Amino acid sequence: MNALEVKELTKVYPEFTLDKVSFCVPQGHISGLIGRNGAGKSTTIKGILWLIAAEGDVAVFGRDIIKDEMAVKQMIGYVGGGFRYYPMNTLAAIRKAYAPFYPTWNQGKYEKFLAQFALSERKKVKELSEGMKVKFALALALSHGAKLLIMDEPTSGLDPLSREEFCDIILQLVRDEGVSVLFSTHITSDLMRIADDIVYISRGKILAACPLKELLDQYKLAHFSSLADAMATNAIGVKSVKDGYEGLLSCDMQRLNGTLSDATIDNIIVHLEKANAEERYG
Repeated sequence: MNALEVKELTKVYPEFTLDKVSFCVPQGHISGLIGRNGAGKSTTIKGILWLIAAEGDVAVFGRDIIKDEMAVKQMIGYVGGGFRYYPMNTLAAIRKAYAPFYPTWNQGKYEKFLAQFALSERKKVKELSEGMKVKFALALALSHGAKLLIMDEPTSGLDPLSREEFCDIILQLVRDEGVSVLFSTHITSDLMRIADDIVYISRGKILAACPLKELLDQYKLAHFSSLADAMATNAIGVKSVKDGYEGLLSCDMQRLNGTLSDATIDNIIVHLEKANAEERYG
């Protein structure tokens, strides 16, 4: 069973359209939602959570979020980029306001997360580091039995060590708690480490929704000594770099006038976006 199924999710704004976005998050998987700023990642998440009115269908473990909204939202935990609300409140005060919304709230589980994350309810939000704010948001999100964790740029304010610790926590939750994850981020190195699948959105449209390995296996990064060599190879999204030129080559392209290396998620985004911009603007 899929933990999340999104079918033709559509939202039209005056200057932006989320255009029939469809993908799924298999149960027990970590799916990374990627794309440049303004691509539609946050709009997609808001549409999934029904925070904006959008067309299309969203199902969580087979249950429609509109027809069964209260029950479905009990199964979802949400984490944004740090806990920035009510900076003068203690964690205890926030928990007391938060928990009654969830009949399945498990105080014992919450206290277990507090101990694991070394959080004290006596602390005020303003006294927490960015990493601790994210951990507190995780503790709240997971203490009512959520089985689908939806995260929107949760590591954007974290230093590399805090991001590493956060990724370790997510992997442990998937393994030990059976949680499924949709993880929006522009820090693709995090996804290279923990993601099973990738959902790549560009200008409101899905360009790829597949296992991470399948996406990486589609392309190689090609390095060229001259622009003429790059153009002769029909490389994708050719750009100037310090020691020549580089572009993507699909793995089924046979001609090569340069050297190849493995492509990262960043490489794929940069060169596909450049190619799309060239096609769009000529």
